[in-house]
This record gives sequence, C-alpha cells and structure tokens, in this order.
Amino acid sequence: MAYLNNITTPEDLRKIPAQELPVLAKELRGFIIDIVSAKEGHLGASLGVVELTIALHYVFNTPVDKLIWDVGHQAYGHKILTGRKAVFDTNRRLNGISGFPKRGESIYDDFGTGHSSTSISAILGMAIASKLKGEATKQHIAVIGDASIASGMAFEGLNHAGVTDANVLIILNDNAIGIDPSVGALKQYLTNVKKGKAKQDNIFEALNFNYSGPIDGHNLPLLIAELERLKTIKGPKFLHIITTKGKGLKKAEENQVVYHAPGKFNKLTGDLLPKSNGNGIPKYQDVFGLTIVELAKANKNIVGITPAMPTGSSLKIMMEEIPDRAFDVGIAEQHAVTLAAGMVAEGLIPYCNIYSTFLQRAYDQVIHDVALQNLPVIFCLDRAGLVGEDGATHHGVYDLAYLRCIPNLIIYAPMNELELRNIMYTAQLGLQNPIAIRYPRGRGVTKDWKQPFKEIKIGEAQELKKGTEIVVLSVGHIGNMVASVLNGLQNVAIGHVNMGFVKPLDISKLMSIFDNYSKIVTIEDGCKIGGFGSAILEFANTHNFTNKVTVLGVEDVFVQHGSVEQLYELNNIGAKSFRNYIESLYTNE
Repeated sequence: MAYLNNITTPEDLRKIPAQELPVLAKELRGFIIDIVSAKEGHLGASLGVVELTIALHYVFNTPVDKLIWDVGHQAYGHKILTGRKAVFDTNRRLNGISGFPKRGESIYDDFGTGHSSTSISAILGMAIASKLKGEATKQHIAVIGDASIASGMAFEGLNHAGVTDANVLIILNDNAIGIDPSVGALKQYLTNVKKGKAKQDNIFEALNFNYSGPIDGHNLPLLIAELERLKTIKGPKFLHIITTKGKGLKKAEENQVVYHAPGKFNKLTGDLLPKSNGNGIPKYQDVFGLTIVELAKANKNIVGITPAMPTGSSLKIMMEEIPDRAFDVGIAEQHAVTLAAGMVAEGLIPYCNIYSTFLQRAYDQVIHDVALQNLPVIFCLDRAGLVGEDGATHHGVYDLAYLRCIPNLIIYAPMNELELRNIMYTAQLGLQNPIAIRYPRGRGVTKDWKQPFKEIKIGEAQELKKGTEIVVLSVGHIGNMVASVLNGLQNVAIGHVNMGFVKPLDISKLMSIFDNYSKIVTIEDGCKIGGFGSAILEFANTHNFTNKVTVLGVEDVFVQHGSVEQLYELNNIGAKSFRNYIESLYTNE
C-alpha cells in the first residue's frame, strides 16, 4: 500500500499524481475489505464509492469545503483518508470510531448522518450560512443514494435549493439499491435516464439544477474532470453518477443485499464465514415475517407495509408469498404510516413494520393521522431497545417514552417470541385502537414458538414469581434476563411481574403490587425519562402510594456503539449489574 500508507489527511492525497489514483483506489478497496472481513461492518456501500471518495477529496479543499455523506454507510473510505486509518479496526466497537460520520469525531465529518435523506437540507443550510458570512468561494457537496433521494425530506431539500443561488453540488450515487433494491417511480425514471429512454424533461433540471450525467462513477479521470468543471459553476448543481454497490469484490457485486453488512467473510474469496444458528432459536424479525404470512392466509384483509426494510424486517417473506398484499414503500416512514391509516379507513388490517428509531421520523403521522382518528393500525417496531454496533443513531430506546403520551394508543412489549406471535394474532381480531408492538433486534429465547394462537387480554400483566418485600416489574425481552437472574439467586424471595403492556397498565395488578411490596424495581431497555418506569411512578403518585420505586433503564445520554451486552452493562441493565443490584437490595434488607 505504497500510497495509502502515506496518507494522513486529504492534503497528502492531493500530492499524488492524478494518473496514479487508480492504484490508490485499489489499495483503499483492499484495506476496507481486509478490515471489514475480520471486524464486520457495512461493506458494499463503501466499496461502491471508492473512486468518488478519492475524487472528492482530491478536487475539493476539505475540510474548508463542506462534504456530507448521506446515511453514512458509504463513508468508510472517507474516514480512512481523513486521519482514521490507524484506528479503523475499532470501527463500531466500544470506545472506537463510529460506523457513521460524526461531527465530534473529525473535522472532516461535517454532519452526522445515521438516518437517510438529511444531506441535501443540511448542505443547503451550510451553503446559505456561508453566503451570509461572506464565504462565497466555499464549496458545498452532498452525496446521496438513489434510494435516499426518493425520501420526502430529500425532495423538500431539492425543492428549496432549486430556488436559491446557493453554491451546492448534489451528487446522486445511483446504484439502484439501498439496503434492499430501490423501489418507486423515481427509481424507474432513473433507470430510463441510464438507458437513454427518458422521454420527459430531466426532473432535476426542472427543479432548476444545473444537471450533468449520468457518468461512470468508477472512472477516476472522468470524475475528476467533471468535478473540476462543476467547481467553476455557481448555484445549485446536480451530478448523476452510476456505480456498482460492492465494486471490487465479486461476491459483493453479485449479492448486494447480503453484502451490505455481511458479517465476517473470507477476504480473498468473499465467501461468508459460518454464523451460529442460535441453537435453532429464531430471530424476532423472522417470527414476525412467518406469523404475518400465516395470519394473512387466514384473513384476506391483512396487508404488510415496510419503508425500505423488507429483508431486515422479514416482510420479504410475505412479499414473496403474497406479493399483492405486501408493500415496500421506499425510505418514506411518514408515507408508510399514513398509507396504513388510509388502508384502515377502508377496512384493511395493516401491519406497519418500522424500526423503532425510524418511526421517530413519522411522529406527527402517528399522532395526527392514526391516533387522533383512532384508526387501528398495527405498528410492529423492530430493533427496539439498544441495538449494538450501529450506535446512537439506531438505538430504539425512545419509543416507550414518545409513544406513551399519545391518546388511544396501546403499547405492548412481548417478553418472548410466543408473546409476539400471540399479540400479532390478537391485534387482527378487531381491536378498536392502534397498537404499537415493540421487540428487539436478534434472537428470542425458545425454539418452541410456533404454537396454536392464543388471544392476549389487553392490559393484563403476568406474575411470574412471588416474593415478599421486593418485586421487579419488567417489560419486553429484558424480562428473560430478569427471570434468569432471579431464578439463579438462592434464598432470595423477590417477586417478578411481566407487565407486557406499558399502556394501558394493569391497574388492578399494580394496586395489589403496591399493597404487598415495600420496594418496587422497574426495568426496561428504553430511556428512563418518560418510559415504563415513569408510568409506574405516575401511577404511584396518582394513587398516593409511598412505596420506594427504583427505575432501571437507559440513562439520559445518547448511548454510543458497542455490543448489546456491553451497552446493557454500561447502563446497569445487564445481567451482571442487575444481579449485583438485586443482591445489594437483599443484603440491605
């Protein structure tokens, strides 16, 4: 790696003769493959923009010129060329560098981008600010994918930028895939543009952008020449480049969905290394995917919706078996929610599957379009709680708090796969209210989940273990850890109740709990402020109980990246820290 080893900043990169840059590109690809094959992470997106990454830092004066990578899956090469090569093996690990651009990590990370479609608005804001400050020569560049640009927020940014004289360059990295293949009319339009079959006026020119392309995004001399030309043009500009996700690794090019984040693989062949099957215990997402198909075959009104996550949510199973009733709407969470509301209004039963962290983007729609009208949409919130290495942008720790305050909404967190299956069954039996079902990333706890359906009584808690003075109230999957710890303690009479429903609470059960236990401990894999524990404190206050209530959950900080187990322990809700806490309570009795 004759060139890469000598690059600490983009200034070093700019000293390399232009004709030698393809050599650097090969080195950079090899370095990414070498690290990700052993350490895991996002692969295909960054491999696809190696040439673009080099060209941008070669042509533009970063960090003076501002560069934003939309989403950030594609920013590994950027990180390596901007001073983080030596620590890149810590990527996504506890106390290591983030898997996404992060302002506090480097002066070259101009904007944090973990969620998609924010880059155009952000870069426009920076460009307008530069103009107001008299920095007219500063360049502003945003790189956005064809899947991300279909999002409503991206259109809003384009719509505004087109009526300004802001010095912005929007680069469309068109590879026809996000995590899953891109969908929608815009994708079809871009396909026609690439094939020279677009019959209508260019949509980006119609929005007042100076459009150029499409050009080969892997042709470094062509990229550099075009970027140099665009540097001299004032106002909003749009460059359309064509790339291949996974470029340079044959397996990643052939299977772009799997190699978006493939786990560990053989860096020479690209073959995936064997993964544990979890001893036959399924992932929650697969229980959802298999159960909705089973339910839909028995109920013709059931439909499934996902905003661009068919594989990650396992709605893909339904899309393959019942394609006319399963919908991938693209990166469009707001649209997904209101689409579901419209379907309910006409008698359908939609299961709207959105990652917990992404539902934050559709908060108004949940309130205004669903709950206010009391339309019984069934929200299935995958990746709830702490999700691990994706870090602060992806932890689903706020859902209990931000949903709990909404009238009409039922909130349920299944403790295991069987409860997920049964609440999905219950939800389509004629609920008169919308319901949010939140469950974690990863595997559950039992192989024997596919049992005959049983209806769950709304608002009913389950006493799992009787105690004397102390009781633990849990919601969701974390209750399995609680049960395991309590069952492992000898001669400790601590009760355990699986509350399940955060809203409505089981009032009669809580009255009995507060009458019979002096100390109540709540635990959740969500934020402590405003979440399940807060609901219990509010109950105690409303009913004038003075019992000691301790709330365990995620602290009031943005939790960074690391393994789920590490992050649980850091927030004192892991098995070790919980056991220590319980033992200290019992010792102090």
